[in-house]
Amino acid sequence: MLHAQPLTTLEHPLLLPYRTMKAQRDHHQQRIFVAEGEKIVQRLLDTPFTLISAVMPPRWLEILRPRLEARPEWIEVFTAEKEELERLTGFSMYQGVFAVAQIPAPTPLPEALDRAPRPWFLVAVDGINNSENLGSLVRSCAAFGVHALLQGETSSSPYMRRAVRSSMGNIFWLPVVECYCLAHSLRYLKSRGVRVVAAHPHTDKRTLPQAQLASDCCLVFGSEGSGISPAVLDACDEWVAIPMAPQVDSLNVGAAAAVFCYEVARQRGLMG
Repeated sequence: MLHAQPLTTLEHPLLLPYRTMKAQRDHHQQRIFVAEGEKIVQRLLDTPFTLISAVMPPRWLEILRPRLEARPEWIEVFTAEKEELERLTGFSMYQGVFAVAQIPAPTPLPEALDRAPRPWFLVAVDGINNSENLGSLVRSCAAFGVHALLQGETSSSPYMRRAVRSSMGNIFWLPVVECYCLAHSLRYLKSRGVRVVAAHPHTDKRTLPQAQLASDCCLVFGSEGSGISPAVLDACDEWVAIPMAPQVDSLNVGAAAAVFCYEVARQRGLMG
């Protein structure tokens, strides 16, 4: 159900998430996130996620009205021209279409496995705090059939605004396991027969084409600065590197994830 009203004050309580988009850790504690941009908001409308509010120019309300009115929950929509919305958010924008929704409950790891078809394909992130990189990684996961994302305790949430935007909304269809201890979760996967493979550039043991990824596996990615932590590396079965020109020591983690995920899909015969 839709309740639309012109934006007459920036102090309405429901507008607080739009005024505090740079304090996204507070949003995560409240279990809410901001979807930014027409395409991502449209994709959000295709999900069962609970929408709370939206802000947009009047012309976008008319375009989205049928889909907003079809939603089962009560959604407050505030309308204003882009210049006024920029006063609300504090930064310039292209379309001025935003929505706030609830972050879904995290998926327990055993449940994520039980729901997924075999062979299992999981991705874990350790210490990744750049939202754009994390969103790019999520987009690669969606493109190549990853069944679930394990968010390590030292990684940012994939529901940060910039991560959602960089994923182009693909996080909406990827189950997220929020790990209190990623190393422990990886050891649990190993007990279920999953091979845990660290994407680790500084290794001379095995390169990606040599890795056996057609059976149940979990790929682990770390930050570009410090890489995967020692405790998480110790929980992995093997370390694997992407072969590349000698003058390049590593790839952006989003690019590396795309290469690794493609190789898994290729080995499983999913790439035609």
